[in-house]
Amino acid sequence: MSRVEYAGGEQVHVVARGPADGPVALLTSGLGGAWFDWARVVDLLAGRHRTVAFDRPGLGLSPAGHAPPSLRRDLRILEDLAEAAGTPVVPVAHSMAAFPAEALARLRPDLVAGLVLVDPSAERDPRAPLRTAAALTPLTTVLARLLDATGLAGIVGPAGRRFVLSRTSRRGDVASPALVRRVYGRGTVAGTVLAENLAYREMAFDLHRLRRRRPFPPVPLVVLTALGDLRTRRRAEQWRRMHEELAAMSPRGRQVVLRDARHMVMIDDPDAVAAAVAEATGPEGTAGAAPEGRACGG
Repeated sequence: MSRVEYAGGEQVHVVARGPADGPVALLTSGLGGAWFDWARVVDLLAGRHRTVAFDRPGLGLSPAGHAPPSLRRDLRILEDLAEAAGTPVVPVAHSMAAFPAEALARLRPDLVAGLVLVDPSAERDPRAPLRTAAALTPLTTVLARLLDATGLAGIVGPAGRRFVLSRTSRRGDVASPALVRRVYGRGTVAGTVLAENLAYREMAFDLHRLRRRRPFPPVPLVVLTALGDLRTRRRAEQWRRMHEELAAMSPRGRQVVLRDARHMVMIDDPDAVAAAVAEATGPEGTAGAAPEGRACGG
């Protein structure tokens, strides 16, 4: 079921599937992502789980945002969607969407049954000496309108999608060319990607400060680490260790290292994501054995 809902003071496009009384997995994409990135994961979960995939303001089929991207704004969206579910949810967050998902777990543990971080963004000591994202966001809106007015959005957007996936996925797009044009042919999407890029450092910094004030709850936590697109052993080991630290936030945390999958894990290895969700929503919420054939640490 596809609809537009109000959450966090914004309009967001939401696609729900699965049994109404099943455990709820709240799927949130990384930078520039859309709800259909989760299609293969949803297919695997739909028999038991209620999956709720949504597009942040300006992405996918969501209208442009009223407020600029920020940790607070995205946290409020997650909070409202989780409350609407009527039961504690398992946020499944990819890349930079891990920032507000972790913030939700720290600030509203009553809404979170477990957490799955899919190749999450990770920063050890983020800094944001100048907070310019909100001031610069209006310029990204101007860019979006210019791309639409000139017709360049229909060329630049889909081409950008193909370029990014060629470097972050081994399996290619899960959406038809027509759907990719419909979504990424909007100037709003390109403008929002730029706005979120501008806000990235500030969001990481705000989460870093939150970690000092609010503990992580003792809920099941699974961190999926993709190494397939890291070109050097040094970078791969650094990334693995940073994710190992994230998994250690919870006494019930676990890291799963995927040596062949690239950053778009939900496309490259949907089975690993589905297994992580099932683990986080298991009968007793306890961490199980590692999926066969995957190296684990943490």
